[in-house]
Amino acid sequence: MDIAPRLTPTEALGLRYGAAVPPAGPWNQHIDLLLSHRSVRGFRADALPDGTLETLVAAAQSAATSSNLQTWSVVAVTDPERRAALAKLANNQKHITQCPLFLVWLADPSRNQRLGEAEGVDLPTLPYMETFLVAAIDAALAAQNAVVAAESLGLSTVYIGALRNDPAQVATLLGLPPGVVGVFGLCIGYAASDVANEVKPRLPQAAVLFHDTYGHAEEPALRAAYDAEMVAFSARQGMGPENWSRRVIGRMGKISALSGRDRLVEILRSLGFGLR
Repeated sequence: MDIAPRLTPTEALGLRYGAAVPPAGPWNQHIDLLLSHRSVRGFRADALPDGTLETLVAAAQSAATSSNLQTWSVVAVTDPERRAALAKLANNQKHITQCPLFLVWLADPSRNQRLGEAEGVDLPTLPYMETFLVAAIDAALAAQNAVVAAESLGLSTVYIGALRNDPAQVATLLGLPPGVVGVFGLCIGYAASDVANEVKPRLPQAAVLFHDTYGHAEEPALRAAYDAEMVAFSARQGMGPENWSRRVIGRMGKISALSGRDRLVEILRSLGFGLR
C-alpha cells in the first residue's frame, strides 16, 4: 500500500533548501522520505524487530556494485566491550554504545583475493588504487541503501566517519584480515524522545548543479545566502552562530582536524592495500 507523502513537495523542498527552493517536479513518498533525512545522535534502547538486520542487509545488497564484484562487507557489532572500544576511537561518541544496532561497513576486496587463490589465478589489479576506490564506493552505496530502508521503517541513523581516526585499531578489534578496512560506522535505532533535529539545509542547487560546463558565476553570492541559512538553522538548534564557510575552514583549515586521518594512506598500506 502506498503511503501518503508527509509534506507537500514545496514544503519538503523548503525544509531542505530554505529560501532557495527549486521548482517541484515529479514526487512520491520515496522522494519525500529521502528529503526528510536527518542524522540522529540519541537513541532509545528498544530492540529492533526480529529480522531487521537481515532486511537492511538485503536492501544494502540490492545497491549497485561495480561489475558485480561485491567488494564490501559489514560487521554487526553487538559485544559491549568492543562497542565501547570503537566509541573511544571515534571521539567518545556515546550513540555507538547506545543504539540497538551498530554496523561497521568494510571496503573488502579480500574475498575476491581468496577466490583467486582458490582458483589458482593471480589477480594483479588487487593492489591498485582503483580497486580500493571501487570497494569504498561499493560500501557507501550499500550503506546508503540500508539507511533509506531503515528510515522507511521508522528508524533513525547516523554515520560514524570517525572510525577512520584509527583504522588499524578498528581492524584489530574486528579481526579483519589483510586487505580489509572499516570505512565508516552506522548507528541505527529509534530516536530518543529528546532528539528533535530539524532537516539540515543544503547548498542551493545552483551551487552544485551545472549544465554542460562546470561552475556558476554567482557562487560567492550563493555561498553567502547559504551561510545565512545555516546561521539561522544553528541558532534554532542551539549550536551557536557558526556558518557553513567557517565550518569548512575549521574542518579543512588545519591538519590536526583530520584526527590522525592524515596518515590514512600509510595505514591502508599497512593493512594490505597497495594503492598503486
